[in-house]
Amino acid sequence: MKPNFSLRLRVFNLNCWGIPYLSKHRADRVKRLGDFLNVESFDLALLEEVWSEQDFQYLRQKLSPTYLAAHYFRSGVIGSGLCVFSKHPIQELTQHVYSLNGYPYMIHHGDWFCGKAVGLLVLHLSGLVLNAYVTHLHAEYNRQKDIYLAHRVAQAWELAQFIHHTSKKADVVLLCGDLNMHPEDLGCCLLKEWTGLRDAYLETQDFKGSEEGNTMVPQNCYVTQQELEPFPFGIRIDYVLYKAVSEFYISCKTLETTIGHDPHRGTPLSDHEALMATLFVRHSTPQQNPSPIHGPAERSPLISVLREAWTELGLGMAQARWWATFSGYVIGLGLLLLALLCILAAGGGAREAAILFWTPSVGLVLGGGAVYLFHLQEAKGLYRAQAELQHVLGRARETRNLGLEPQPSPLLGQQEGDRAEEQ
Repeated sequence: MKPNFSLRLRVFNLNCWGIPYLSKHRADRVKRLGDFLNVESFDLALLEEVWSEQDFQYLRQKLSPTYLAAHYFRSGVIGSGLCVFSKHPIQELTQHVYSLNGYPYMIHHGDWFCGKAVGLLVLHLSGLVLNAYVTHLHAEYNRQKDIYLAHRVAQAWELAQFIHHTSKKADVVLLCGDLNMHPEDLGCCLLKEWTGLRDAYLETQDFKGSEEGNTMVPQNCYVTQQELEPFPFGIRIDYVLYKAVSEFYISCKTLETTIGHDPHRGTPLSDHEALMATLFVRHSTPQQNPSPIHGPAERSPLISVLREAWTELGLGMAQARWWATFSGYVIGLGLLLLALLCILAAGGGAREAAILFWTPSVGLVLGGGAVYLFHLQEAKGLYRAQAELQHVLGRARETRNLGLEPQPSPLLGQQEGDRAEEQ
């Protein structure tokens, strides 16, 4: 690869809000999305909430003259809703389905049936290896009483670990998607601190779009205004995150969002705003990619976030165990009722009453058993994530006690590179 190597990468991300029979004007919006993507001709288009595979096949056919490769990530009962379109050949593909994803009995929320996941595609661009990830995390339905917080933190940790373990051979890492987390939320901080990914909105040289880069705004006619009452300018929950490793340097030249309407037609493409980023990758000079040494104080933000995540997962695990214990009592009650009904039926007394209460008692045992097994699995999933965090924290303590020098942070190296470029 030449020393003066440089690459421009244009990226598009959108949560398409494509729920069959429920999302308003879905067919028209999908059609206009295809027209828009063809006109703009991005290098990569990463989409979430394309719940209908027919919509994906329609887009695939419509975009085939411009985008050579496409893939739909399948999982769960309904599907992950994730798909990608690329102007460049896709060398490798895989996905990871999150182990925790809400509750099956919360049918009106539906996240459990979707099989939320992260999809990975590997591209080779002029000798450069790009790992591009697309994801969609569990929704936040009530910020004041968020019963899914532990699940979303666990998903963020799984996502961070998946990126960490699959990107070791990559030169550039790109993550796009609907994280369903505000920038200051625990899961978002955990993801960025552990992976070293940088936020395009915070790093871009030129931003155009909604106030504070928000991706759900009150100007959008598809947004439920009541949900945004505490946030008059909207919320930012969709992201373009990136980093470069080794001898490469990456920067975001421009970032643009839609502002409640289609840039070409006026009507929104979705209830979310689209993100359009222009990234530049090139070889870094020694001045742009130093290797600073971190002391314990400089590692404290990561350690603090890890500890907070460990605590939150512990609270979720305690709640899951409480529900498992409660379900166990329900199963016991159901079995006791069944035993009493059997005795009554065998003795000939109150036979009609015994038959009448037989079905509800069986339902009580089976329902309680299903809830027990689910929350037992939930507790184990949270415990597994907590154990991984505990191991990381233990290793950090050992490093500090032995006085070893921590490894350079790729994130700080990029920040130093920015400062060098500005000078």
